[in-house]
Amino acid sequence: MSEADQTIPPAPGKIVTIFGSSKPVEGSPEYEDAVLIGRLLAKKGLSVCTGGYRGTMEAISRGAAECDVKIIGVTSAVFSPSPNQYVNVQVHTRTIFERLQKLIELGDGYVVLKGGTGTMVELSMVWELMNKEMITKKPIIVVSDFWKPVVDLLGNELVSEGMKSTASYVKIAKDAADAAAMMIKSLNGA
Repeated sequence: MSEADQTIPPAPGKIVTIFGSSKPVEGSPEYEDAVLIGRLLAKKGLSVCTGGYRGTMEAISRGAAECDVKIIGVTSAVFSPSPNQYVNVQVHTRTIFERLQKLIELGDGYVVLKGGTGTMVELSMVWELMNKEMITKKPIIVVSDFWKPVVDLLGNELVSEGMKSTASYVKIAKDAADAAAMMIKSLNGA
């Protein structure tokens, strides 16, 4: 069994996988927004899953650490073996492809924060797996207008290809609090 095949003990609630940049530092707007999302999700009993390292991954974990939920960090041998200090369940994978697969597999919903090409790959992969019906439809929420041009461009292309329902899989939240509220409503019905 590979390290990526580790079994995660059932969480008391559902798990939200959050994708975002490793660059934001404490005090920056992106970092503080991620802390807020982690806190709001955890207060409603939702566990969080991130790539486990620094930046928005650390911030999500830090916010969630105020509550008794699973804080899952999916790490990779390609990067540091140690997750950030707030992770209480580590899943270590060998490759970045196994890492991405595990991040997607663990999520009951996905929040996508501002990020670069890695974050775009994560968003694209989740959306494509749902498009191809390789995973069940789950909520995907992108935060702020940062992703709007990408979502609009791809959504319009999907509509032109006759896949209007697939184009609607991704929802845009106006800010961090809105993203958390949308995810909580989607997963908890409250």
